[in-house]
Formats: sequence, C-alpha cells, structure tokens
Amino acid sequence: MSTVLFWIFIVGLAVALMVVAGLFVRAYLTGASPLAELFGEPRAKRLGVVEQSAVDGRRRLLLVRRDDVEHLILTGGPVDVVIETHIQRAASQAISYEDGQDGAALAPPDYGHPHHPHQ
Repeated sequence: MSTVLFWIFIVGLAVALMVVAGLFVRAYLTGASPLAELFGEPRAKRLGVVEQSAVDGRRRLLLVRRDDVEHLILTGGPVDVVIETHIQRAASQAISYEDGQDGAALAPPDYGHPHHPHQ
C-alpha cells in the first residue's frame, strides 16, 4: 500500500512541476513575471471578431475589432481583401430618441432619382 501512495505522490509532483514550468515558459514568452501570470490581473483583449457573415460557400465577411477601431474584411476567396478600415465603434455613434424625435432626421438625403439628374 505504501508503494502505491509513493507512486501517486511522484506522479502528482511531476504534474505540479510541469504546471510550474508551463507558467515560467508562458511568462518568458509574454515578457511578464511568473508571479504576474499567477496573481496579476488578466490583460484586456485588444483583438476580436465582432461579427461574421457568410457571403457564399467559401467567402465570409468579418468585422474585426482592434482596440476601439473596427475593420471589414472579406476572406475565403483567392485573396483576402480589406474592404473598409478605421470604422469607429458603434457605441460612440449611439443616437438617443429620448427627446421625442421620430427618427426622420436620420434618413439619408434625397439626391433625386438617378434617371432624372436635374430634379
């Protein structure tokens, strides 16, 4: 019985040493101290996919956020294409309807019918 307990202790010690070694490797790769990896605050994510949509069977539109700027990217074709860059976050462009407006002021300007440019 003592031999089984000895081997359980050895395996547990080996697992603990691997975890500590992993923390040191991660700290070395990120440039942080090992104690900061254990007890520090988690870093805020700077990069993320906000939204994605399938265009067809292969291509996808991705809205990617980096810090507070969003970028629209088309992926999956022969070449990935950046469609639009430096899109400001929607939260900074929020519109309040509390003042009683019905939203008519938000309609796009009317430039006339495309077949009648002199309207």
